Amino acid sequence: MSYSIQLYTLRNAMQEDLPGTIKKVAEIGFTQVEPYDFVATAKELGAALKENGLTAPSGHAPLLSQDQDEIFAAAKELGISTVIDPYLPAEHWQNAEDIQATAAKLNAAAKKGADYGIRVGYHNHAWELESSIEGQTALEYFESLLDPELVLEVDTYWASVGGQNPVELLARLGDRVKFIHIKDGPGTTDTKAQLPAGKGTIPVLDVVAAAKSLEVGVVEFDDYAGDIFEGIAESLAFLQDNAAQDVNA
Repeated sequence: MSYSIQLYTLRNAMQEDLPGTIKKVAEIGFTQVEPYDFVATAKELGAALKENGLTAPSGHAPLLSQDQDEIFAAAKELGISTVIDPYLPAEHWQNAEDIQATAAKLNAAAKKGADYGIRVGYHNHAWELESSIEGQTALEYFESLLDPELVLEVDTYWASVGGQNPVELLARLGDRVKFIHIKDGPGTTDTKAQLPAGKGTIPVLDVVAAAKSLEVGVVEFDDYAGDIFEGIAESLAFLQDNAAQDVNA
């Protein structure tokens, strides 16, 4: 099982000192990162990753609202093999027609991505789970419309905030889920209250085990009241310690 860090977690530090932040991430023990909105920083980020021996198997970029060729070209430069659209506001998830339109756009983006050797995915928030379409969550309805080559990155924290049991949701979505966002806390919209993995109400280890086709587990904090570098270090240590116990069990 490999773990990555979503760099949005460190956005403030990245804005102040991108190379220094990437160096710290490597020192903490991460070998992979998940960049966000990486077109603007591709050169500097690429150099910092190379210098610290880090790879970026996945990255977030607004495929449905920005130049896709530019995104895929930057992804290729950074070695990102899966580009994930990270966010589509709640109004897009309220009826079948809108969801069908979004799925069609993402299917088209995936065809373009394939020309670059890049896979396409989508990452949820709470509203895709709060909304119900034809007796299922909007996210599951959406999943049924996606071409086979598309993947999902399930944000297991926001799934919980959206009223779903993340373990059961992952079981229902099955092989479509190749990435998950691992975060913990009280399961509320108060992002400052988020906690290192294992410290909150999310059954993190059960969640990881439930994603049967998981390629990368991505640690993320939307926000954090403490020292963010200590927070991500605690999360990684918890995940690695428990993975080691599983192996030794």
